[in-house]
Amino acid sequence: MASPRLKEKYISEIVPALKEKFQYKSVMQVPKLTKICVNKGVGDAVNDKKLVDLGVEELSTITGQLAVPTKAKKSISNFHLRDGMPIGARVTLRGDRMYEFLDRLMTVALPRVRDFRGINEKSFDGRGNYTLGVQEQIIFPEISIDKINRISGMDITFVTTANSDEESYALLKAFGMPFRNKNNN
Repeated sequence: MASPRLKEKYISEIVPALKEKFQYKSVMQVPKLTKICVNKGVGDAVNDKKLVDLGVEELSTITGQLAVPTKAKKSISNFHLRDGMPIGARVTLRGDRMYEFLDRLMTVALPRVRDFRGINEKSFDGRGNYTLGVQEQIIFPEISIDKINRISGMDITFVTTANSDEESYALLKAFGMPFRNKNNN
């Protein structure tokens, strides 16, 4: 099987460019993408247990890897939520699947967002990780619009080895993430 396109791009183009830009002494200092975590909360699962199964199925279809249901960590009486109840789904992508998902996200899914002007560059956490919120799961071509019963969103977190937001921004921008224009650039 051929290596993913973005993995090849990272090795051949991104590593030398970032090494020169940030004056790293070794290629091992260059930040890299370690994993992509996709998380989907299903708030109405308190009343209908089948919604969690649908969420797991949708995430598995989108990412190409089996998703697992997430359970509540504590009880909240106002939400009729009990400790241990399934309330969402998540999947963690690493290696070739991670690069394939990133490629599909940037080239196919994000351009299908209505009125898309780029993603917000302020969603970094201060430690070099970036979280992207997706409002509708139907932007992914794997999801058939006829088969879904409700529109739901998800959070996609890009975990990097970068030490700062600036390094992480440069890494994701080099991969081709469509950020809105930064004011200071």
